[in-house]
Amino acid sequence: QVQLVESGGGLVQAGGSLRLSCAASGLTRSIYRMGWFRHAPKKEREFVAAITWSGGSTGYADSVKGRFTASRDNAKNMQYLQMNSLKPEDTAVYYCAAATSVGRGYEYWGQGTQVTVSS
Repeated sequence: QVQLVESGGGLVQAGGSLRLSCAASGLTRSIYRMGWFRHAPKKEREFVAAITWSGGSTGYADSVKGRFTASRDNAKNMQYLQMNSLKPEDTAVYYCAAATSVGRGYEYWGQGTQVTVSS
């Protein structure tokens, strides 16, 4: 089992920045990839970013490319999402997720942290 806890959400003005953190615990050696997703009211949950745990390869949704950066600190079992140039449409609950193998989807999820961007 892997437990995930997000932090760092809050209220920010458009154009501002926030840094989300995700603390992983439990069987962290089993993690292959970690991701960020978001869920806005009246919208489907959407993929935001992902990073492989060992190599650090990253992937991003087109809507956040060039503005968001995913990173991790394996020694601390932490994942981060640096969000710059925030827009009101980035407002959502952001979730941290973990997958334990290449062919598997995300099996573990955090409780989410609210990000609100005011215009």
